[in-house]
Amino acid sequence: MKPTLITGASGFVGWHVARLLSERGHRVRALVRPQSRLRELEAEPVIGDLRDPESLARAAAGCGQVFHVAADYRLWTPDPQVLYRSNVDGTRNLLQAAFAAGAERVVYTSTVGCIGVPRDGIGDEDSAVTIADMAGHYKRSKFLAEQAALEFARQGKPVVIVNPTAPVGDHDFKPTPTGRIILDFIRRRMPAYIDTGLNLVDVRDVAWGHLAALERGRTGERYILGAENLTLHGILNRLESITGMAAPGVRIPYVIAYAAAAVETGWGSLTGREPRAPLEAVRMARKKMFVRHGKAARELGYQPGDASAALERAVDWFRANGYEESGNMVVGSGRESRV
Repeated sequence: MKPTLITGASGFVGWHVARLLSERGHRVRALVRPQSRLRELEAEPVIGDLRDPESLARAAAGCGQVFHVAADYRLWTPDPQVLYRSNVDGTRNLLQAAFAAGAERVVYTSTVGCIGVPRDGIGDEDSAVTIADMAGHYKRSKFLAEQAALEFARQGKPVVIVNPTAPVGDHDFKPTPTGRIILDFIRRRMPAYIDTGLNLVDVRDVAWGHLAALERGRTGERYILGAENLTLHGILNRLESITGMAAPGVRIPYVIAYAAAAVETGWGSLTGREPRAPLEAVRMARKKMFVRHGKAARELGYQPGDASAALERAVDWFRANGYEESGNMVVGSGRESRV
């Protein structure tokens, strides 16, 4: 059997995809940076970087299938161009290497942020969207990366795209922005909340959706991998039920959150220190990212479970691995595995 290449296996979603691939009998080859760790995975590590085409050619050699999960997932950075080099140029480099090596199929991991969401409505893969709808450099870089993947598909290359929503669960190493919400809650660092909403999904269901996209997805199509549309207040209430800790009862007006984030982000630009609440994150929070996953259900057989079980697993994993103590958290990383 030819090996299956995956990028991002040292990150949250990528780790779960890699583990599921191993459980399904795939020979997993993982593209990693020298400092990355493949914890609790059976995979062949290959050192490389998305910005280094030669290393990608070595990684892709002989692989039959490819999962491109890695992304630079930061909502603030002193140099935004780093995001474009990793996410846009890196995606194009990886796809070129994969198909030059004879890959039979590529699954590209995009984001729900690239899905159009009507005002006060629910979005899906057919909702109108342009780059003008993308708030901040991270979303813009992922939108352009998705367009690069679609261009390969238009050229007849077998590329399928998945758009995960906000995954939660165990092994959120970095952790992700959604994981930070959980950590802030259990550390009692969330005295208030803003009126926003997101689609929460078990990361294990997201991993299953990746493999279903490989097996059943149509070339050039996008598939939302989500589960439940919840307000932030609703998520915090679920965490209250899971932990027994009181959810914050004070809602901060958007204008106050925006002003505070603007000051903090400005200070970060002067000092080089990442703001705790980047302005880009607050801008993104202004719109409730409510979507439906009906297309994935129809075409992939995707049937996600209740997100509450994943929230409980996330709380248990963070506590068991010392993340409840601030010294053990990778503060400020906020990125999926970047290679």
